[in-house]
Amino acid sequence: MGSSEAIFTIKILGIDIPIYFSVIAQWIIMALIMIAVPILTKNLKLVPTTGRQIFVETVVEKINSLVKGNMEEEYKGFAPFFGTLIIYLLLMNLFGLTGFRPPTADYSVALGLAIISFVIIQVNAIVHSGILGYFKGYAKPFWFMIPLNIIERLVVPVSLSLRLFGNITAAVIMMELLYEGLEFLSHVLHLKIPVFATFIPIPFHIYFDLFDGTIQMFIFVMLTMIFIKTTSEH
Repeated sequence: MGSSEAIFTIKILGIDIPIYFSVIAQWIIMALIMIAVPILTKNLKLVPTTGRQIFVETVVEKINSLVKGNMEEEYKGFAPFFGTLIIYLLLMNLFGLTGFRPPTADYSVALGLAIISFVIIQVNAIVHSGILGYFKGYAKPFWFMIPLNIIERLVVPVSLSLRLFGNITAAVIMMELLYEGLEFLSHVLHLKIPVFATFIPIPFHIYFDLFDGTIQMFIFVMLTMIFIKTTSEH
């Protein structure tokens, strides 16, 4: 299910940089996306004539509708960002279906995504309100709320990352315990064919990997949308 130890190291400017499994998994996912995008967007027509183009346009329309429906027309420019985030995060969460540990079960990965969202939230607020308006927002509704407002802003990446990491890690632990229990049961019953490990985990994979992975992606995206909108408006 993955390893907490470095797979190998890369030396850059005399510094050894450890490469963990979660990084390799992300490289695999990025490679798949880079291969899939040109294939899916090749020879697009003004009027869709293939299932491939219909699928692509449906995904794009759903993402645009999601952004507009939750953030209003003013924020439609965020659709490409959220489209990328949805696809990338969903693939990482579903990586457990391959039998390996999902990258988002590594806190550094979850924190990295949360920091990206945090930076975008703050930059958008500055662009929307200006530098002076941005810092004035910390004094609303009263000046003595400044410390609490600062903490509220800083806790965003912690909240986003811990929620994602905690839920995905819990799902991984549950599946590991399930397989260990089934292995023990097969040993006790002297079963040479791993009947339990073959069929019983299927519904659990559907819930803990497919369903939970999709839900956690959706929650992360929706919270980022809410934070972008509310921070820029206050």
